[in-house]
Amino acid sequence: MATLSRAVLLGLASGGRSTAGLTALALTNPSSAGALANRWTRRLAGTAAAGELVGDKLPQTPSRLEPQGLVPRLALGTAAGAILTRREGAGPARTVLAGALGLLGAAAGSRLGASWRQQASRRFGQDLPGALIEDAVWLGVARYASRPR
Repeated sequence: MATLSRAVLLGLASGGRSTAGLTALALTNPSSAGALANRWTRRLAGTAAAGELVGDKLPQTPSRLEPQGLVPRLALGTAAGAILTRREGAGPARTVLAGALGLLGAAAGSRLGASWRQQASRRFGQDLPGALIEDAVWLGVARYASRPR
Protein backbone atom coordinates (compact mmCIF):
# COMPACT_ATOMS: atom_id res chain seq x y z
CA MET A 1 0.00 0.00 0.00
CA ALA A 2 1.28 3.47 -0.88
CA THR A 3 2.75 5.64 1.85
CA LEU A 4 0.17 8.39 1.42
CA SER A 5 -2.68 5.89 1.80
CA ARG A 6 -1.04 4.60 4.94
CA ALA A 7 -0.75 8.19 6.24
CA VAL A 8 -4.53 8.52 5.86
CA LEU A 9 -5.03 5.25 7.75
CA LEU A 10 -2.76 6.43 10.58
CA GLY A 11 -4.81 9.62 10.71
CA LEU A 12 -8.04 7.62 10.87
CA ALA A 13 -6.65 5.54 13.71
CA SER A 14 -5.51 8.69 15.53
CA GLY A 15 -9.00 10.11 15.16
CA GLY A 16 -10.38 7.00 16.85
CA ARG A 17 -7.70 6.69 19.52
CA SER A 18 -5.44 9.72 19.63
CA THR A 19 -2.30 7.79 20.58
CA ALA A 20 -2.84 4.90 18.16
CA GLY A 21 -0.89 6.27 15.20
CA LEU A 22 2.23 7.44 17.03
CA THR A 23 2.29 4.39 19.29
CA ALA A 24 2.09 2.06 16.30
CA LEU A 25 4.93 3.97 14.62
CA ALA A 26 7.06 3.77 17.78
CA LEU A 27 6.44 0.05 18.22
CA THR A 28 7.11 -0.82 14.57
CA ASN A 29 10.00 1.56 14.04
CA PRO A 30 13.26 0.10 12.76
CA SER A 31 15.80 0.08 15.57
CA SER A 32 18.03 2.67 13.93
CA ALA A 33 15.44 5.25 12.87
CA GLY A 34 15.45 8.37 15.02
CA ALA A 35 13.75 9.28 18.27
CA LEU A 36 10.97 6.71 17.91
CA ALA A 37 13.61 3.96 18.08
CA ASN A 38 14.50 4.86 21.66
CA ARG A 39 13.21 2.22 24.07
CA TRP A 40 11.99 4.89 26.51
CA THR A 41 9.98 6.51 23.73
CA ARG A 42 8.40 3.15 22.97
CA ARG A 43 7.60 2.56 26.63
CA LEU A 44 6.12 6.03 27.00
CA ALA A 45 4.03 5.56 23.86
CA GLY A 46 2.76 2.18 25.06
CA THR A 47 1.91 3.60 28.48
CA ALA A 48 0.07 6.56 26.93
CA ALA A 49 -1.90 4.22 24.67
CA ALA A 50 -2.85 1.97 27.59
CA GLY A 51 -3.93 5.01 29.60
CA GLU A 52 -6.07 6.24 26.74
CA LEU A 53 -7.69 2.83 26.29
CA VAL A 54 -8.74 2.91 29.94
CA GLY A 55 -9.60 6.62 30.12
CA ASP A 56 -11.77 6.45 27.03
CA LYS A 57 -14.24 4.23 28.85
CA LEU A 58 -14.71 6.56 31.84
CA PRO A 59 -18.02 8.42 32.00
CA GLN A 60 -16.36 11.79 32.66
CA THR A 61 -14.25 11.59 29.48
CA PRO A 62 -15.35 14.40 27.15
CA SER A 63 -16.52 13.77 23.61
CA ARG A 64 -13.80 13.39 21.01
CA LEU A 65 -15.73 15.93 18.95
CA GLU A 66 -15.29 18.68 21.55
CA PRO A 67 -12.22 20.90 21.07
CA GLN A 68 -10.31 19.38 24.01
CA GLY A 69 -10.69 15.93 22.45
CA LEU A 70 -10.55 16.83 18.77
CA VAL A 71 -7.52 19.15 18.64
CA PRO A 72 -5.06 16.56 20.02
CA ARG A 73 -6.42 13.92 17.63
CA LEU A 74 -5.93 16.24 14.66
CA ALA A 75 -2.41 17.16 15.78
CA LEU A 76 -1.41 13.54 16.41
CA GLY A 77 -2.92 12.39 13.10
CA THR A 78 -0.92 15.08 11.33
CA ALA A 79 2.27 14.05 13.13
CA ALA A 80 1.72 10.35 12.44
CA GLY A 81 1.25 10.90 8.71
CA ALA A 82 4.32 13.12 8.48
CA ILE A 83 6.53 10.84 10.59
CA LEU A 84 5.58 7.76 8.60
CA THR A 85 6.51 9.50 5.37
CA ARG A 86 9.81 10.85 6.71
CA ARG A 87 10.65 7.42 8.13
CA GLU A 88 10.32 6.04 4.62
CA GLY A 89 12.64 8.64 3.14
CA ALA A 90 10.24 11.13 1.57
CA GLY A 91 11.20 14.72 0.96
CA PRO A 92 9.67 17.79 2.63
CA ALA A 93 6.83 18.36 0.14
CA ARG A 94 5.60 14.77 0.38
CA THR A 95 5.93 14.90 4.18
CA VAL A 96 3.72 17.99 4.35
CA LEU A 97 1.18 16.32 2.07
CA ALA A 98 1.19 13.19 4.24
CA GLY A 99 0.70 15.33 7.35
CA ALA A 100 -2.29 17.04 5.74
CA LEU A 101 -3.74 13.66 4.79
CA GLY A 102 -3.17 12.45 8.35
CA LEU A 103 -5.07 15.49 9.62
CA LEU A 104 -8.00 14.80 7.28
CA GLY A 105 -7.94 11.14 8.28
CA ALA A 106 -8.01 12.10 11.97
CA ALA A 107 -11.03 14.35 11.41
CA ALA A 108 -12.85 11.54 9.62
CA GLY A 109 -11.79 8.94 12.20
CA SER A 110 -13.06 11.12 15.04
CA ARG A 111 -16.45 11.47 13.43
CA LEU A 112 -16.66 7.81 12.40
CA GLY A 113 -15.66 6.64 15.87
CA ALA A 114 -18.19 8.86 17.62
CA SER A 115 -20.94 7.71 15.26
CA TRP A 116 -20.00 4.05 15.76
CA ARG A 117 -20.04 4.41 19.54
CA GLN A 118 -23.51 5.95 19.51
CA GLN A 119 -24.90 3.21 17.29
CA ALA A 120 -23.13 0.42 19.19
CA SER A 121 -24.31 1.77 22.52
CA ARG A 122 -27.91 1.65 21.33
CA ARG A 123 -27.42 -1.82 19.85
CA PHE A 124 -25.69 -3.36 22.88
CA GLY A 125 -27.58 -1.39 25.52
CA GLN A 126 -24.31 -0.13 27.00
CA ASP A 127 -21.14 1.61 25.82
CA LEU A 128 -18.40 -0.89 26.72
CA PRO A 129 -18.84 -3.54 23.98
CA GLY A 130 -18.80 -0.92 21.23
CA ALA A 131 -15.79 0.79 22.82
CA LEU A 132 -13.82 -2.46 22.94
CA ILE A 133 -14.66 -3.27 19.32
CA GLU A 134 -13.62 0.23 18.34
CA ASP A 135 -10.31 -0.19 20.21
CA ALA A 136 -9.56 -3.37 18.29
CA VAL A 137 -10.40 -1.81 14.92
CA TRP A 138 -8.33 1.35 15.40
CA LEU A 139 -5.36 -0.49 16.86
CA GLY A 140 -5.46 -2.97 13.97
CA VAL A 141 -5.63 -0.16 11.41
CA ALA A 142 -2.70 1.63 13.06
CA ARG A 143 -0.64 -1.54 13.21
CA TYR A 144 -1.30 -2.33 9.55
CA ALA A 145 -0.51 1.19 8.36
CA SER A 146 2.68 1.56 10.39
CA ARG A 147 4.48 -1.62 9.33
CA PRO A 148 7.82 -0.82 7.72
CA ARG A 149 7.79 -1.41 3.96
